[in-house]
Amino acid sequence: MKLTKTLFLGSAAGLMAASGAFAADLPVKAKAVEYVKICSLYGAGFYYIPGTDTCIKLGGYLRADANLNTNSDFNPNQGGVAGARNRLMNYYTFRAREDLNIDTRTATEYGVVRTFFDGVFTWTTGNYTPTGSATGGTQYSGTLGLNAAGTGLVGSNGSGSVNGTDGNTSAGALGVYYAFIQFAGFTMGKAVSQFDAPWTNYPGNITDNLVGGSGTVTGVTQFTYTADFGQGITASFSAEDATQYYQAGNLNMTGATAAGMIGGSYGTNAIGGSRSPNLVGQVRVDQAWGLFQASVAAHDNHVGYYGANETTGHPDDKWGWAVQLALSIKNIPTGAGDTINIQAVYTDGATRYNFQNLSGSSYALYGNSGVAGAYGSIGFANAPDTVFVTGSSQETVKTWGFRGAYTHNWDAAWNTAIYGAYAQAQFGTLAKTTLCGAGGAGGVFGGLAGVTSCNPDFAIGQLGLVTRWTPVKNLTFSADLSWTHLDQKYSGTVGVTPNVVTAKPAATYELKDQDSIAMILRAQRNW
Repeated sequence: MKLTKTLFLGSAAGLMAASGAFAADLPVKAKAVEYVKICSLYGAGFYYIPGTDTCIKLGGYLRADANLNTNSDFNPNQGGVAGARNRLMNYYTFRAREDLNIDTRTATEYGVVRTFFDGVFTWTTGNYTPTGSATGGTQYSGTLGLNAAGTGLVGSNGSGSVNGTDGNTSAGALGVYYAFIQFAGFTMGKAVSQFDAPWTNYPGNITDNLVGGSGTVTGVTQFTYTADFGQGITASFSAEDATQYYQAGNLNMTGATAAGMIGGSYGTNAIGGSRSPNLVGQVRVDQAWGLFQASVAAHDNHVGYYGANETTGHPDDKWGWAVQLALSIKNIPTGAGDTINIQAVYTDGATRYNFQNLSGSSYALYGNSGVAGAYGSIGFANAPDTVFVTGSSQETVKTWGFRGAYTHNWDAAWNTAIYGAYAQAQFGTLAKTTLCGAGGAGGVFGGLAGVTSCNPDFAIGQLGLVTRWTPVKNLTFSADLSWTHLDQKYSGTVGVTPNVVTAKPAATYELKDQDSIAMILRAQRNW
């Protein structure tokens, strides 16, 4: 019995010792894992940043473009080598782009604090600047220079060479489209202009170059206050940077030449340093039926000097202005989701609010001619903000225009939009007298032999059709065909030597309206 008790107690002691040892090996209880939580305050796609009360949403797209009959991704062939429309122009341009946007929002006692960033990484096939065999071969505008052999390096337009040793084929361009803070009604940073219609350059299209309204699709730096009156009614006042988007030129016509004019230049651009941001006001009404928006802007035209230094004097500043109305109509009877977007604009000394940055306002297009003795034809035009001559005041250029589109949804996967745009530029007495003389029979251009009518006024008309197919959610294939017509007011013939590198000879050219057609084929995956 005593032996049995001893064995039992010994076994119990051993078990207790073993239990202690096992307990010593057990891990300390881990802290609870903090999983990412859905933030439903601001819509789908937002999540709380762990450990904070800030919500974040990531988004973007990847896009591949094939652009036909154009020297760039933005414009049809309208000037320079592209406008020559000969063996030196590009017949296509390819582009690949990745977009990334980051949206953060935090609720505070003053309202929501929001930050938004949108950046793009872009590769675009190089834009040719051919110089011909006699001057060393074709150059490419997307590079920083030549290699050791003197050959132009092939590269992306934008940021220049990243790795020059491989011909720049691994390079690309980084773009910052939007980067702004919103707080207590204020927007501070780079965002779409408050003047723009909500669809910016795209009432229904994907091409960038429509005239007939403003468009800051890559953002303009601004300081804005927006008042919300409820019921979808808001009003904004904004001070916006003028230097990147809104300077169409202040031209000293004293330097104008006939050869320069047919290249789309009416003088020497004499823009001075920045003095005032553009001042913009906007009122918008958003309702279930659509929206209405009215915008106004003031633009300071500030010239440097008449000549090369301060002693030559300068014209006084001249304020220009613009006004725009925009209307969107939804839920129209033709089908669910069908939309009509239209806008109209008038400018006086603020041309970029009509001939927006990606459309440009300078044209020099060559074509064929049926006139005996003419080598070919040419149409040219230019619409700056103001013009002047040495010793004079600035004279504003007035423009008006409109753009719009109708989009129809055939079914959930297919939709088509037909779109159009129109813009007209009108010059004053000083410009017409200097360039064309009194009655259009003198001046820089009007007195040339063969010129029967001289008038710098012109118009641009555009028409297009785009069809989109979305076979699966967020993947869309598009085909956008656009036509651009230059209606210029010169007529007759002119014998000149073009001063732009286009391989065009000194010859007689018919002064004639011109047309251009371009097409964009696009595949885009949003995420």
